[in-house]
Amino acid sequence: MSTPHEDPYEEVRASPEFQALKRRFRRFVLPASALFLVWYATYVLLADYAHGFMSTRIGGSNITVGLLFGLGQFVSTFVITTVYVRWANKHFDPAAEELRARVENAPGSRR
Repeated sequence: MSTPHEDPYEEVRASPEFQALKRRFRRFVLPASALFLVWYATYVLLADYAHGFMSTRIGGSNITVGLLFGLGQFVSTFVITTVYVRWANKHFDPAAEELRARVENAPGSRR
């Protein structure tokens, strides 16, 4: 795969397989991150500027809309993490493992 004087990591970084892997990662992570940041910013802005709405009690209890939004932050964090792990296990990790195996088994590799 590389001559003794070439850095094998540079060759991997320049490979079409690695570039495709990076694109696949970005196609998932960037939209998920943007969605979460919008959701979080909405929560923060509502908490700061919509006191009446956020302090609305639900069903006559002591539970408010703000509390539910706050708990929703935790829930959304766990949901995004679970979705990412499942996606990575199914789509990203197999391709990364295949690329790693190819690099490690290439002639001239240091392993």
